[in-house]
Amino acid sequence: MLRKQIEIDGRGVEFKASAAVPRMYRLKFGRDIFKDLTKIADHMKEEKEKGEGEGSSLPIEDLELFENASYIMAKHADPSIPNSIEEWLEQFNTFSIYEVLPQIMELWSLNIQTDVENKKKLSRLSGK
Repeated sequence: MLRKQIEIDGRGVEFKASAAVPRMYRLKFGRDIFKDLTKIADHMKEEKEKGEGEGSSLPIEDLELFENASYIMAKHADPSIPNSIEEWLEQFNTFSIYEVLPQIMELWSLNIQTDVENKKKLSRLSGK
């Protein structure tokens, strides 16, 4: 389980990544967070390779998926966050995918790396 504070609209917001996140995401949105984050990252990489940067147009679905993933990781860190993603987003004037997504992806990838390392250690200890 990892935590990271990310500045959004001038204030620090706590995010948490753990093995519970994919389940929470699936229960709330009926989707696979692994596929969704990979899809967003691929689209952003394509934009970067084409020379398009911040302010260019990602598909609206990508923005929604990004907001959903951010919400789940923030709610996981702070259960007092509203149960509605719309209420949570309402507290921000701006919520830039270009500023926040790289930090969310870094937190998520560190969590996955930690999970893989722990499984390897466990298999060595159990002799599997």
